[in-house]
Amino acid sequence: MYSVQVVAEPQIGHNEQLSVMFVGGPNQRKDYHIEEGEELFYQTKGDMCLKVVEQGKSRDIIIKEGQIFLLPARIPHSPNRFENTVGLVIERRRTEEELDGLRYYVDDQNTDRLFERWFHVTNLGTQLPPLIKEYFTSEEYHTRKPREDSFPKVTPFPIDDKISVGDPFYLSDWLTKHSEDLKNGPVSLFPDKFQMQVIVRSNGDHTIQSQIELWLWQIRGKSTIRNNTENESYNLNETDALYLNANSKHLHKQILKNTHFRLQKYYTIRNDAPLLFQKMINRIN
Repeated sequence: MYSVQVVAEPQIGHNEQLSVMFVGGPNQRKDYHIEEGEELFYQTKGDMCLKVVEQGKSRDIIIKEGQIFLLPARIPHSPNRFENTVGLVIERRRTEEELDGLRYYVDDQNTDRLFERWFHVTNLGTQLPPLIKEYFTSEEYHTRKPREDSFPKVTPFPIDDKISVGDPFYLSDWLTKHSEDLKNGPVSLFPDKFQMQVIVRSNGDHTIQSQIELWLWQIRGKSTIRNNTENESYNLNETDALYLNANSKHLHKQILKNTHFRLQKYYTIRNDAPLLFQKMINRIN
């Protein structure tokens, strides 16, 4: 009955615009990540705790199974995941000039900076461990006091200490609440001020002319995707995923009650389809 379309506004210098990941737990951490882009979180199995520094104060945001949350840009955040949990995380790829920050605070109640490093992201999986190791062997870690060179006096971009980040909400509840609105056309899940747009469309036939890659995830029900350029079609059942090449024209026909994510640009798990998501969850756990 519904489809969810996730789009990031194009950036000059970006080719692969979105990075899409499924992340499993457990993962307990003390470091905070800072980036210029936004992050979309959707919990597919179990709950998670997203620690943030909001308006200069520490806050724990619990994202429950089935809830969705869009974290604004330039907010220090630390994703903590519990055992036997899986969550979808979507963020945009970095420009060549962008730097991300890894930050440690004095403690959970004291948001004074203790240790900080900035780097250009190419692969967080390989880049973070050496930085984390550097921190745990540092003088700052043992004394809980910063040195003169523990962090830059001026960060590469200003941290947003004014915005209220909001709260997670159940996607299913949102769909029920906006069912009448959706009969009149697409509705955005989040305000247009965000760079990342999450748009919900009602059921029916949808023609998508795209010059960039698409990733589809069937949350509920069934869909049929026809690639008119390559004369191919795919039937998506619940929890299937599909990657579609750029520069092609697709006819999307929704069947029964369903919800899927349409993600423009990049899919890090696999790039052929369909993919049964439950199998991927089993591999993570």
